[in-house]
Amino acid sequence: MGDGLPARSGPVTTAGPRRGTGRRLLRNPLGAVSLTILVLLIAGSLLAPVLAPQGPGDSSLAEAFAGPSAAHPLGMDSAGRDILSRLLHGGRNTLGGALIALALALALGVPAGLYAGYRGGWFDAAANWTVNLVMALPAMVVLLASRAILGPNVWVLMIVLGVLAAPSFFRLVRGIVANVRGELYVDAARVSGLSDARIVARHVLTVVRGPIIIQTALVAGIAIALQAGLEFLGVGSGSTATWGAMLNEAFQNIQRAPALLLWPGLALGLTNAALVLLSAALRDVLEDRTGEPTGRAGRRTPPPVPPAATGDDAERAGLLSLRGVRVAYARPDGTDKEVVHGVDLDVGRGEIVGLVGESGSGKTQTAFSLLGILPEGGRLSAGSILLAGREIAGLPRREHRALRGKTVAYVPQEPMSNLDPAFTVGSQLAEPMRQILGLSRKEAAERAVDLLRQVEIPAPEQVVRRYPHEISGGMAQRVLIAGAISCDPSLLVADEPTTALDVRVQAEILDLLRRLREERGLGVLLVTHDLGVVADLCDRVAVMSQGRIVETGTADQVLHQPQDPYTRTLLGAVLDNAPARGPWQPRPTRSVPA
Repeated sequence: MGDGLPARSGPVTTAGPRRGTGRRLLRNPLGAVSLTILVLLIAGSLLAPVLAPQGPGDSSLAEAFAGPSAAHPLGMDSAGRDILSRLLHGGRNTLGGALIALALALALGVPAGLYAGYRGGWFDAAANWTVNLVMALPAMVVLLASRAILGPNVWVLMIVLGVLAAPSFFRLVRGIVANVRGELYVDAARVSGLSDARIVARHVLTVVRGPIIIQTALVAGIAIALQAGLEFLGVGSGSTATWGAMLNEAFQNIQRAPALLLWPGLALGLTNAALVLLSAALRDVLEDRTGEPTGRAGRRTPPPVPPAATGDDAERAGLLSLRGVRVAYARPDGTDKEVVHGVDLDVGRGEIVGLVGESGSGKTQTAFSLLGILPEGGRLSAGSILLAGREIAGLPRREHRALRGKTVAYVPQEPMSNLDPAFTVGSQLAEPMRQILGLSRKEAAERAVDLLRQVEIPAPEQVVRRYPHEISGGMAQRVLIAGAISCDPSLLVADEPTTALDVRVQAEILDLLRRLREERGLGVLLVTHDLGVVADLCDRVAVMSQGRIVETGTADQVLHQPQDPYTRTLLGAVLDNAPARGPWQPRPTRSVPA
């Protein structure tokens, strides 16, 4: 991949949450029609006292089964009540009851699903057990029993229905979040210092909102249908005007006046169809990133970000110090499996230290232990970690998170996977600065542009408005580095920052890290298996094998005068000094005897 701006023929998308959703929804034919139908139904129900010719319970037996007239546009029912009045007032009760059930289901199911899916643990187990129990109950039987115990009030029955519908939201949200929480861009947001609540609200909800919208329409339709069914069976309060009660009354007189079924049936059908179509259209609008208005590219040039103060040589050893660090993972049988065994490591201010080893040597686990982001089941079982003079081993989760971004920052590998595809580059850079530094939206946006300029991204005013799929891999890595230095940390942990890049872009990234070290006095812990990168960039090297540091020293000492056999094995595997191959020759063909 190159590192320049990719050629594009379409418009440049705007940063942050997409605007113009309402206008784009109205431009969608299905969305416009369904929204219009719902608005008319809701408005008619709310304005029933104004629009209705008479009260829903007012009757005149002399006018029973009367046809449409100027005073009664839809005619009269079997009790001489105005059909239009009962239809409008019935909409208030039917739609209001469904709204109660839907609101309760959302309030119970969505937050519980988010928490269980994101955090897991005992709450996830208890919530799943409860949900399975509730879903095993037959809804109609429970509603009938509730009617016998609590009375025929339709609002109370809708509250019971809301509790019964909540598990559908819980299972939907929990399943999606459990998959999303392992995404690299969620880990990147966590390492940048964002709180769990902010990560869920910003990154996770973006993924689940589409399914939630569809599920909302389905549950609303089910609530309306169940309520109408109960009223049709005569379970609800017969004195209250609802569409289900109108169906019940029409069915009893179907032979004499079959047209009485038309209006409540039409209202129910139109409402459910409009809900499904509107939810689908809204989901499509929210998930579609094309056709958006072009944002303003011109901005005043923001002031440069001041470099972090550098320390003198006496302070070099005081930035990061690991002593006796051990990392263990719990086994199913209750025992621990230790993967890092007593690691000692130091990084000084303005120093780049390479942590080198083959895959599985424990170098990434060591880095994760000081960042406080060990995978589930992992823990720092022993040792001391001093960061900028502060002991961070055993810190509570909240205090450890407060260090990330401001004191220590992380540059992950696989740059494209660590950027959330649902947000623009500028939006993802600005969010940690707004939370950690307390900047305003405008200040954070200006600083994001300046950070991209510092990491040598051309046309940063345009890049901040692009989505991750619109930039190259090298540019994405620069974006991650810009995000890592955005809150002026003292220590940068870079985990294989050049692995997925071509040789030319690798060299540019290494030059960038070297320049940032010189300008900002950053201490850098470079986790890598690439000895060429170590030789080009590092001041000191620590070689790791099977969870232990086997050799440390200056880069020149370790690379040219290795002492440990494992280090010599690593260096021997480098093919730089191997003799060049001769020209390829085709293998002679052998004749097959007849």
